[in-house]
Parts: sequence; C-alpha cells; structure tokens
Amino acid sequence: MMKAIGIKGGKGPAEALFFDEIPIPVLKPEDALVKVKAFGLNRMDIMQRNGEYKVPPQAPETLGVEFSGTVIRIASDSTDFKIGDEVFGLAYGGAYAEYIAVSTKMLIHKPEDMSWEKAAGIPETWITANQAMYLIGEFAPGKSILWHAGASSVAIAGTQLSLAEGASKVFSTVGSDEKVKFCVDELGVTAAFNYKKQDWAQEILKATDGKGVDVIIDLVGASHFQGNITAAAKDARIVHLGQVSGTILPEKVDIGPMLWKRIRFEGSTLRSRDVEYQRKLRDLVVEHAMPKFRDGTFKVIIDKVFSWKDITAAHKMMESNITQGKLICLVD
Repeated sequence: MMKAIGIKGGKGPAEALFFDEIPIPVLKPEDALVKVKAFGLNRMDIMQRNGEYKVPPQAPETLGVEFSGTVIRIASDSTDFKIGDEVFGLAYGGAYAEYIAVSTKMLIHKPEDMSWEKAAGIPETWITANQAMYLIGEFAPGKSILWHAGASSVAIAGTQLSLAEGASKVFSTVGSDEKVKFCVDELGVTAAFNYKKQDWAQEILKATDGKGVDVIIDLVGASHFQGNITAAAKDARIVHLGQVSGTILPEKVDIGPMLWKRIRFEGSTLRSRDVEYQRKLRDLVVEHAMPKFRDGTFKVIIDKVFSWKDITAAHKMMESNITQGKLICLVD
C-alpha cells in the first residue's frame, strides 16, 4: 500500500482533498514504477477535482499528470532506463502519490544538476507548448506568435521556446499590470497587454503594422475569440487549448474574417492522446528544450513550492489566478 491524495466523495472543493491509503500500482508491459519526489499542479487537476474534466479511461482516479522521481522497478527490459535512474515525465494520472506507474515512453532523464522541483514542472507545460507550437500551430522561424494567459506555466514555456526558435515577434496577454511587467522584463516578450484595460487585438495590429500574428495559442476561450480573429494574420493558425473564460461565445461575434483571412482554428487536448502521440511530443521536448535546460537558456519558473501535506492550500492558490509560474508539491 502507499499514501496518495484522494478526494472525499469523489469530487468537491479543495478542502475535500485528503491522504488516502491505496495499492501500489501494478505495472503493464513497458511501464516503470517511479518513487515520486515532486509533482506539478495543473488547472486540469482542479477541473478533475470538481468533476468537470473528462478523464481518459486509462487514467487512475488519483490526480496529477507530471512528476519527478527515481525508477525503482521496470516491467520489462529497457535499453533507455534502469532501476535507480532519476527521471521526470508525463502520465495519464496518479502523480499525487508516493509511487506512480508510467510508460517508459513518457520518461525523460533528469540532469544531475536539476532539482526535483524544477524537473516536476517541465513535462505537462513544455510538452503542451511544443504540441501547440509545432504540431498544431505549424510554427516556423520568422513567424510571429501570441500567447494568451502569458504568465501561466504553459505560456511561460511557450514564450521561451518562441524566442529561442526564431520568432519575429512574441506577444502575450495577461490580466494585471504586474503580469505585463513580468512578461516583458522577465520573459522578454516583444509586448504584453492587460486585457482588462486595453484592446489587445488592436494593439497587436498596431505592433505588426496591420498584418496581425501568424500563430495564436489561446488558453482562455470565449472572451478572446473575437479578438483572436481580429488579431490574426492571413493564413494564421489559432490553437484552442483552454476555456477558463467559458465556452459560450458573446453575441454578435463576427466570424467573417476567418473566411477571407483563411484562418485555421483547431482545438486540442493532450491527456486523451495515445501513448505513441505523447511519445512524439516527449521527443520534441528532448530535442528542442533539454539542451537549453542544460546550458541554462531555458528556465523552469516556479511560483511556489508546497509540501504535499499542504495540497489544499496549493489548490486554492492555483484557483486564485495570481500565479506567475508553476506550483510544485514535494512528496515529503
């Protein structure tokens, strides 16, 4: 048996989280059993806790999709990983626990000088950013890009990727002046806009001499839909990843420009994808991001580290929408 964080009644507020005793997971072929050192929090955890997230059938009930830790068992022979390896990775669920079973196709070797906390903050955010930019957004050097929710962990990862991979301009939208300063001063974006005070779509048109942006990554949803169409360049790609502002569009939304601008709008999820698709994304992170983590170019920006004993406080902080970076829990 092992300790894991459960939800009283199966769903509820942050106060419903509690320490449970559940069986150590059984390994499937190509799985590894990892003793968890740290895990990252994601908005999907809150949605799942509230009963608002469609969990894939292969996922365990326990929350958490990203983690770092040490391999203590391998189900079958592996040429890439062995017992004792320090790793981090992405799972369908189960990271809020002492042990997690995960496909070796979704593990990455942790650099020796990288902390457990930083390693646990990479998988979901950096894999999602790579997926949005490359596989869906068709980003290439010289293109401009806009990241909504610019102080979120996914956008922080994506901004760093965009700048390093040769974006002509990188923009972000955020909900406070403090976050504008963070995106400009800390991340180095071309410009950031406070959507509560500015018509960010018009500002982006001004900043691009009326052309608009080539790739838009939207983690916000309905409230930004019209602005996305306005700010998009011809042949732009709009990648829809989140909908914290809701799913119902405001009245009088004008979709006309989608036609004459030839805009492609595509929604995507990551957790519901099969392991082979996720493995391709892991390989993108290994190729595009890991060398730059090793040389210090890329940074994992952590807002706060909690003990997993304080998981309720961690969830409440994420719900507050005041974070600038990852929230990490140590399994201590």
